[in-house]
Amino acid sequence: MEVRAVFLVGFMASGKSSVGQELARRLDWDFVDLDARIESREQQTIPDIFRDRGEPGFRLAETSALRDLLTESLQRNRVVALGGGAFVQERNRELLRQWPSVFLEASASELWQRSLTDGVERPLRGDPEQFAQLYAERLPFYRQASVAVETTGKQLASICVEIEGALQLRGTPEDAGSG
Repeated sequence: MEVRAVFLVGFMASGKSSVGQELARRLDWDFVDLDARIESREQQTIPDIFRDRGEPGFRLAETSALRDLLTESLQRNRVVALGGGAFVQERNRELLRQWPSVFLEASASELWQRSLTDGVERPLRGDPEQFAQLYAERLPFYRQASVAVETTGKQLASICVEIEGALQLRGTPEDAGSG
């Protein structure tokens, strides 16, 4: 089956948006940030949704946005960055079962440091201990992804090359016929 979409999963600050944008650029695919899509659909920021509806309300909006994304005609290939908790939800993993998923892995301490400097408001970040505890709780779910790529100390291009190789995404269909 031809790969038409790749879903990037991982904890907050793991680089899903940055890697997703670069991978999409390299493959000439569309990039979709599920959190941005949720904000557009709900006409609220993620932090505001958390404040107004709590995490359960946010998770409902997230699953709805993911379901809509998957029911759209895939006229163009897509790289999709999921929010940090999306792949933890069983119903979302079930929706994504037929698609390749890539876990962008790094240690909790590395992710904590990144989260302090990326300028993103993260409703569930908490303090370092809460952060590490949430990471530990989510890790078994992330490990259910099709592929895991360690990101610590790597440039975006290097991470993308690993993903392209693992999912056999290198080159265009035209390139395949000339080799």
